[in-house]
Amino acid sequence: MSLSTSIHDIKTLVLSFHGIIAMETVEENRVFSLLQSTALELRMPFFEWSITRGLVRVPGKTSMYGTSEPMNLLSSLQQMDTQAIFLLKDFARFTTDNIVARQLREVSQRFSKNRSTLVLTGEAVHLPPEIEHNVVYYHLELPGREELRKVLDTVLHSLVQANRIEIQLDARGREELVTALSGMTLNQARQTIAFAALKDGKLTEQAIKDVLERKAQAIRESGLLEYFPVEDNRFQLGGFARLKKWLQRAQTGFSREAQALNLPAPRGILLVGVQGCGKSLAAKVIAREWTVPLVKLDAGRLFDKYIGESERNFRKAIALAESMAPVVLWIDEIEKTMAPGGSEADGGLGRRMFGSFLTWLQEKQQEVFVVATANDLSILPPEALRKGRFDEIFFVDLPNAEEREAIVRIHLKLRRQDPQQFDLQRLVEATEGFSGAEIEQVVIAALYRGLHLKKSLDTELLLKEIGETVPLSISRREDLQRLRERARGRFVRVN
Repeated sequence: MSLSTSIHDIKTLVLSFHGIIAMETVEENRVFSLLQSTALELRMPFFEWSITRGLVRVPGKTSMYGTSEPMNLLSSLQQMDTQAIFLLKDFARFTTDNIVARQLREVSQRFSKNRSTLVLTGEAVHLPPEIEHNVVYYHLELPGREELRKVLDTVLHSLVQANRIEIQLDARGREELVTALSGMTLNQARQTIAFAALKDGKLTEQAIKDVLERKAQAIRESGLLEYFPVEDNRFQLGGFARLKKWLQRAQTGFSREAQALNLPAPRGILLVGVQGCGKSLAAKVIAREWTVPLVKLDAGRLFDKYIGESERNFRKAIALAESMAPVVLWIDEIEKTMAPGGSEADGGLGRRMFGSFLTWLQEKQQEVFVVATANDLSILPPEALRKGRFDEIFFVDLPNAEEREAIVRIHLKLRRQDPQQFDLQRLVEATEGFSGAEIEQVVIAALYRGLHLKKSLDTELLLKEIGETVPLSISRREDLQRLRERARGRFVRVN
């Protein structure tokens, strides 16, 4: 979100008689700048309060006498006739006192009539229920490109003026660095830029890698997401021709040209279908093709025995994914991750989390492309499948002959085998009804058999292994047929 948009939002809240605005954030300096700019545009006085300094009019250094105590502050505000904006830092913690809470309500009621506004900030703003009724919570989005670009220019100008660094990044490199900084607070961005530049006394493309590594380290330390860096992503996908064409078009949605037309960036896709046919692999390949990191959301890392902690973990995981933007977020077997159709044993936790996920998916601003996979369509609620939640829903069936040949080639090459030395036509015919995962296991098992027999892998060894394998298309024929019937005419095929 741009700075101008945030200022407009706050102006609207002030002018619409909101007596108390709460902002849960650690970016105090950013909130200060935002409110100061808002006050200037509205031509209103701006005051700042903390328990250590008391109430100070901005700009200024002298505090109003006796206002460092919460009750004295509120008494002073109750008597003031000036329409103004007041920033109160960490004030919410004092509202556990019943007298302070009562006085705050009275100040709020007075302010809601004269357009004065209290802005309460802190990492967490917890208020008594009777006060929350009069409070609007404003979610301060992470800094946008405009703010990050300004921080970058300011830090670099300061370091160059001090003759401490040499800048070796062109305009394009700077824009890439701004992109890498997205998802950070302004203070984090400022520190990261300075560290990357001062480390070698120059700012190069290595700074971009340093920023991404710092963000990846935060993900690893959280334990909520699994991180797959771009340079380690060498996965390949056989077939999926229609999906690949769709992704090429979708990628243009992240371009500047699309942004200039006010087009929303692609949200993500849902892949449903047969197990072992490449749904999870597709997420990895999308990240590789788009040269962006991949993060995986694992349900087992989210759930906690304490009430409220699972939802908190989910919000933190989403925030971490947004901090890596542009990124692909892979949610494997989403019907098990969120369990929206499960029993009431979890107290409705799965449904709440799934609802939160769908809301975030529709409203997200960061360039996080979601690739969700599902095997059991019966568990997914109708609202997940309606158009507009995901950009598209694809059905993944067993690979056809052309795709099976591509899959056989891929897995032979991965095991240092020359596909030209095999009778691919016979192998393709023999693997009819096999999934991609089953074909991979055939190649692996045949290689082990060859090592045991001390002979090189050949077509006959592969055919023997194929003949001894019972694919899911046979062992679970009825389930597969039901899945196809449910998907027929509803979803787009990947091939």
